Amino acid sequence: FIIYFILFSVVTDGTDMRCTDYVFFGTKTTGVGENVTLTCERPTSEYEATLYWIRIVSGSWPEFMGGTFTFDYDGVNTTPHITAKQEPGTFILEISQTRLSDTGLYYCIKVDQLDMDFLNATFLKIKGPETAITDIIQVPQSGPLHPGNPVTLQCSVLSNPENSACPGNDSVFWFSTRSDNSHPNLIYADGNSDKCERSPEVSSTQKCVYSFSKNVSSSDAGSYYCAVATCGHIIFGNGIKLDVKGLNMWDLQKANTVLFILCAALATSLIVIAFLIYTIKKKTSSCWCGNKSYTHISVSIMVYSAPNITSRKSSKLPQRSEKAAEGGTVYTDVSASAVQ
Repeated sequence: FIIYFILFSVVTDGTDMRCTDYVFFGTKTTGVGENVTLTCERPTSEYEATLYWIRIVSGSWPEFMGGTFTFDYDGVNTTPHITAKQEPGTFILEISQTRLSDTGLYYCIKVDQLDMDFLNATFLKIKGPETAITDIIQVPQSGPLHPGNPVTLQCSVLSNPENSACPGNDSVFWFSTRSDNSHPNLIYADGNSDKCERSPEVSSTQKCVYSFSKNVSSSDAGSYYCAVATCGHIIFGNGIKLDVKGLNMWDLQKANTVLFILCAALATSLIVIAFLIYTIKKKTSSCWCGNKSYTHISVSIMVYSAPNITSRKSSKLPQRSEKAAEGGTVYTDVSASAVQ
């Protein structure tokens, strides 16, 4: 079966061609939601043969869609929206309300005991609604980054909302590919735009800006892509490259030197501050002691004095009274203020 597929899987756009006398190849394009009928000639003279419709989708195993006999037969094979049945002289495959998943290569096969013939092959392409997105722009990062630096990635989506046939909002995803050529990783999903505005040059064009921020590490070096999922399609931006440079030995030595100088300056500052505090306290204490000696204390002291007055007898002048001439004592009071 694989050999037949390799030899006869020839598909062209819009043209039909014959590679052999009995294998017919063609293409058919239709939109989502329409009805499609694929026809295969039924050789009614070969009574022992059977006919089958199969579908091959890239990355999947062949799918059985329906089968019948070459002679007239009323049996019908039905799936949710696909029907295989006989019509006069033909074996048809009807696909109603086509979906994007119906895209694939359809074969009509005739099997007669151990013989298998490919009667025709049709590549059916289902076109989804046209997306309104016209361009995706990512602004490159200016200059290298160092581990721990913050970075904001921006993605500008240009679209024409008037041409959009898809309901709902677009979904934005951020993918990263590391510098070691590993597989792309989904790192962030965003459904809301930070800012949408109309273009002043073209009024029908809308510009929506999506952003993603993080602190980078040395393992974050690589390319980052903004992808928009809309109308069954995923549209990628041009991508930007982040260059994250780690600190080399010279940078580490400089950093250590600066750190040592800062520590020394801090220690010196603490010593100076401690010395100033000690000096200020010492001066304050001395001033307090000096002021204490000049404290004004007002004390009222009573001083009592008792002077003895003695009068001498004079031989020349006799006194009138002997008693008056005798010594007497006079008391007085004195008020004094002392300052210490």
